[in-house]
Amino acid sequence: MRQAWRVGEVRAAEKNLMATLPEGALMQRAAAGLARRCALLLEDAGGVYGARVLLLVGSGDNGGDTLYAGAALARRGAQVRALLLTPERVHLAGLTALRQAGGFTTRDLPPRADLVLDGIVGIGASGGLRPEAAAIVRELAALRGRAGERAVVVAVDVPSGVTVDTGDVPGDAVTADVTVTFGCLKPAHVLGPAAVRCGHVDLVDIGLGSALTGDPAVRVPDAADIAAWWPRPGATSDKYTRGVVGLATGSASYPGAALLSTAGALAGPSGMVRYAGSAHREVVRAHPSVVVANRVADAGRVQAWVCGSGLGSGAEARTELRSVLATALPVLLDADAINLLVGGEHADDLRRDAPLVLTPHDGEFKRLAGEAPGSDRAAAAARLAAWTNAVVLLKGDRTIVATPSGEIWANPTGSPALATAGSGDVLAGLLGSLLAAGLPAVRAAVAAAYVHGLAGRRAAVDGPATASDVAAALRPVLADLLN
Repeated sequence: MRQAWRVGEVRAAEKNLMATLPEGALMQRAAAGLARRCALLLEDAGGVYGARVLLLVGSGDNGGDTLYAGAALARRGAQVRALLLTPERVHLAGLTALRQAGGFTTRDLPPRADLVLDGIVGIGASGGLRPEAAAIVRELAALRGRAGERAVVVAVDVPSGVTVDTGDVPGDAVTADVTVTFGCLKPAHVLGPAAVRCGHVDLVDIGLGSALTGDPAVRVPDAADIAAWWPRPGATSDKYTRGVVGLATGSASYPGAALLSTAGALAGPSGMVRYAGSAHREVVRAHPSVVVANRVADAGRVQAWVCGSGLGSGAEARTELRSVLATALPVLLDADAINLLVGGEHADDLRRDAPLVLTPHDGEFKRLAGEAPGSDRAAAAARLAAWTNAVVLLKGDRTIVATPSGEIWANPTGSPALATAGSGDVLAGLLGSLLAAGLPAVRAAVAAAYVHGLAGRRAAVDGPATASDVAAALRPVLADLLN
């Protein structure tokens, strides 16, 4: 698991650490790590000696890191030029070091560069880039290296122009190939459109870890976490002890939702799937192992319920939703079930002790919360989680899972392939299977999002993927992950 920390916590940790170190030691550590990564990139592209390196230098410590790294590259024979965006506020010691190493300053973007260091603004910046900086950023794509290829862009700590604590990109921003960050990850590295702008994130250890206190702003799972959490049958397991998941999904108008949610559930770890709904004939025809019924009340014993995908909005759908919420079991509400919550009719039904998971996309989130998630999607998901006393899985390229206590997870495996009709139904079934198998709600949501994202990537390898393709990819993805 990786962890990301907000700017305030990072600044406090840096202050505490600097009080124990010689002056300037923290910046030298950061600059050394940055220069090392840049040198490796240049070696892969023909060598450091003679390489054209452009530094985009803003004010403050971020500019200082950039200048000291540039000085290190210049001492190895690189042709280093620094474009100072705020000359009156430049880090003077860093600029002196660059000049002493043979680097120069320039007033304009050069026509060519092999590598660009983006040190325009750091983690202390707020708002979008200033017009002059934004104009330079827009021109970076035109820079070419030794063989005519696009210049490699390395962001210093974060790409300039992103909002560090939220992952929002309010205007022009640098798109980096590599982001070299110091001490710890920040939310912009793992959340929202900013995460895409970071490229590969390289974390340089500057000794900050022991100085960080409290809980991180965002947690990011890795494959080892998911494999460790995933329920597995033992020698004495049977279909009931593995968990039975109930699906109240689909309808005469949307039988595909029933089929897709069932496919997702069957790929999960539970030992049995029970389907309750008007699409029961289609379900049992496609999946003979599924036990079917007409309604929730007749479904039999289950350990968790999935409700809402393609359910509709009529009286029958409302009855099924109320029946599911009346149980003392973990419940996942998706799609139409979330929309049926709007207006407060089921407000009393949400006052339950058993786990509840909501899986809205942005439109459903807006209808339920009364406003769109906005630029701070993590905070919005956390507010909805606290209000509903539910784990909220807010779908998106960087899907967010939030708990009522404010714990935030960001999924790193998102794929554009999942932006297709029915993909969310597959996710709901898979997540419900994890709940039925006994996984705590937050881990079930995080694990389902992770595996669903990997399945989307695999399904899209040979071209555009449908939700059925995503469902079919779940099993090979899980085989790779768990074996």
